[in-house]
Amino acid sequence: MTDATAFLKSFLPAAGAALPVALAAAVIRGVLVVAFAWLLSGIIDDAAFHGADLAELATRIELMIVVSLSRAVLGWVADQAAFRASARVRMTLFRKLLDHVRALGPVRLVDAPTGELVTILSDAVNAIEPYWRRYLPALATSAVIPLAILAVVAPLDWISGAVFAATLPLAVVFMILAGQGAERANTRAWSTLSRLGGHLLDAVQGLPDLKLLRAAKREVAVVKEMAEAYRRDTMAVLRIAFLTALALEFFTALAIALTAVLVGFRLMWGEIGFHIGFFALLLAPEFYAPVRALGVERHAKMEATAAAERIVAFLDRPVPAPSQESRRLTPETKAVRVRLETVSVCYGDNPPALDNVDIDIAAGEHVAIVGPSGGGKSTLFALLLGFVEARAGRVLIDEIPLNEMDLADWRRHIAHVPQRPHLFDGDVVENVAMGRSPEGGSVEAAVGRALAAARADAAVARLPGGVRTRIGENGFGLSGGEAQRLALARAFFAPAPLVLFDEPTAHLDPATESDLAQAMDALAAGRTTITIAHRLATVRHADRILVLDRGRIVEAGRHEDLIARAGTYARLIDSAGVEPLVNDEAGQ
Repeated sequence: MTDATAFLKSFLPAAGAALPVALAAAVIRGVLVVAFAWLLSGIIDDAAFHGADLAELATRIELMIVVSLSRAVLGWVADQAAFRASARVRMTLFRKLLDHVRALGPVRLVDAPTGELVTILSDAVNAIEPYWRRYLPALATSAVIPLAILAVVAPLDWISGAVFAATLPLAVVFMILAGQGAERANTRAWSTLSRLGGHLLDAVQGLPDLKLLRAAKREVAVVKEMAEAYRRDTMAVLRIAFLTALALEFFTALAIALTAVLVGFRLMWGEIGFHIGFFALLLAPEFYAPVRALGVERHAKMEATAAAERIVAFLDRPVPAPSQESRRLTPETKAVRVRLETVSVCYGDNPPALDNVDIDIAAGEHVAIVGPSGGGKSTLFALLLGFVEARAGRVLIDEIPLNEMDLADWRRHIAHVPQRPHLFDGDVVENVAMGRSPEGGSVEAAVGRALAAARADAAVARLPGGVRTRIGENGFGLSGGEAQRLALARAFFAPAPLVLFDEPTAHLDPATESDLAQAMDALAAGRTTITIAHRLATVRHADRILVLDRGRIVEAGRHEDLIARAGTYARLIDSAGVEPLVNDEAGQ
């Protein structure tokens, strides 16, 4: 596993030139305080003890104003540049995580709770941002400014310089010791937050089932207990943070007071001039200020480290090695030949989900896959989509091995219409286009044509804003049939040579099913089509039917031929009658 700190540093190039600008501006701003203190102490010394009038002091006063304004401008520049650097890092990290999620696919993420993924993609990414925006500038100023002040003060007043040099390491050592306890507490808090976030989101998603099972009150008690644990862990972090800040303030206040006492006595004894003494006294708070600020911002670093550990653990999930060939289909491809040669797929140590399967689907052929739950139908789709890899055998697409193809390009050649399509929080155009551009014309016009082909145009026309009506997350506000029509419109929007239907009519009424079936036939015309069939009506229209049972093809042929054989297929028909062929929502 990559070290969390090394992982954070690996994003230095992503910050670009904004980070050096932020660090340089913060350091220069801090160093300018030396010039400001020197000018101020000199002006007061000359005015109070040497009788200088305003005309004699005008130049230095103007210069002091310039220095003060410069510090203000540099502070603004440092903040803006640090914000830009942190935003770039956050976007780069978010893109890296999304790419990893895409590479893993839904099958490899089946054991990852949805809430944990959301926590990593949102809270963890946001927690890393202060590391770049606040901690690194504080680290740079604490490394440079005290040394710069010490280098100026020590030759002028070696006693004040000695106090600075002796007390600063004590504050640093205490900050490190206190930080170790805070880091452990931060890690605990992040672990608790991840569990809480994952559990809460999963509970919200399953709320209808919890209500049906009368388990909602019990789930509320579980969430309450986890929230209380997170509160305790968070308060432990804050307690350490406040105690650390208090101790640092106490030590630095003592050091500043000691400097003031020594300067005061030496002024009284005449051992030091007012200009130098006041100059050293003005710089005493500024000498410790960067260290105090670093002590505060170290908690941002600890939180970022704890979040990075969660991100690193997620990124360590193995993904299939990218193909070195990256072969692609030609853009003119209208239908593809799909061939499986003695393919076996296993999930861990479980029995094979597909066991030495041989399938040859001609270009333009419509094949229906049927079989009992757990027979391997969904695994076949996952294999064709590139979400799982064959342990043995090979998959050929137009004689090109699938493991040699550019998966991103291959998936663009697939139209997948699942049983329960996911609709996003956005308008109809956004949900149909899915960020894709049509070959010609405007996106809205292309979406209109896709809706008409999917027979969804009438339903969309009834919506308040037409194609610009905003749809809630997961199709909130639409019926099941309307959601399926939009999913079918997605496939029409960017026609693909391979169409995968996971029986999108399985949960619809007969009238809607018949209407959608005609649109599906129009989409499949001239394209290679594979349908996981749950209903008899779908099976009858297929050119060929394959019966999968326990990962093997036990029968193949047309509907009439398979009925005549009185085998597995016929038994499925007898048990299902004229309604669903097989209920397979949870099939493998």
